[in-house]
Amino acid sequence: QLDLEDTSAIADTLDRLAPHQVINAAAYTAVDAAEADGPAAWAANCEGPRALARACTERGIRLLQVSTDFVFDGESAHPYAPGDSTAPLGEYGRSKLAGEQAVQEECPGAFILRTGWVYSRFGSNFVKTMLGLMAEREALSVVQDQVGTPTWARGLAAALWAAVERPQLTGVYHWSDAGVCSWYDFAVAIYEEGRALGLLNRPVAIGPIPASEYPTPARRPAFSVLDKTASWRDLALEGVHWRRQLRAMLEDMQEHMDG
Repeated sequence: QLDLEDTSAIADTLDRLAPHQVINAAAYTAVDAAEADGPAAWAANCEGPRALARACTERGIRLLQVSTDFVFDGESAHPYAPGDSTAPLGEYGRSKLAGEQAVQEECPGAFILRTGWVYSRFGSNFVKTMLGLMAEREALSVVQDQVGTPTWARGLAAALWAAVERPQLTGVYHWSDAGVCSWYDFAVAIYEEGRALGLLNRPVAIGPIPASEYPTPARRPAFSVLDKTASWRDLALEGVHWRRQLRAMLEDMQEHMDG
């Protein structure tokens, strides 16, 4: 672990490990908490990456920075391309966008990869939250008017590794799985796949609701689908539909539970 707020620790770690490239996936990702805890979000999402980028540049190290779909306002009628105008709605998105800009200022050759709706069998995420709620409740209501694309962390890791193997790539790229869905669609798919695999053993009624019925401190983009065309081309990767990735992740989860 490395505290990005400790500039001396950054320097010492880079000097000790002497990496050729560094992937920074660390972030303050509590979107709602960031509204009340802006300084912490900015320290982790902007100033930390700035210090890391500066240290990398001083040592000739390439930096790969993970960013977010929350840099957009969700008003677009088409998937967001890397060069589209940004307009974050809250402190989290603003701090991440400022982090992108800081990284590019300090490390012009950096590779920035925006993503969103990330999940895996590890940590806290939408898929694991839904599975937990579906095991406890008879009915759930899930927002249907926020649309994006889920991203299995394993696919994101593969994209980052492909970028590592292509050090000539610089600038901003986008990554998620293929396809489009709402949070409601995603929840229904989690239920259907979970039932099919035996991870869920009883029926659950899932109903759609508008975001207005589920108020949160932070505004979220209503549409955050990312255009991955450049990533698929330059990283030589094929987009895999989010539903296939979801099932693969749940199969992976089941395998480790059985083991």
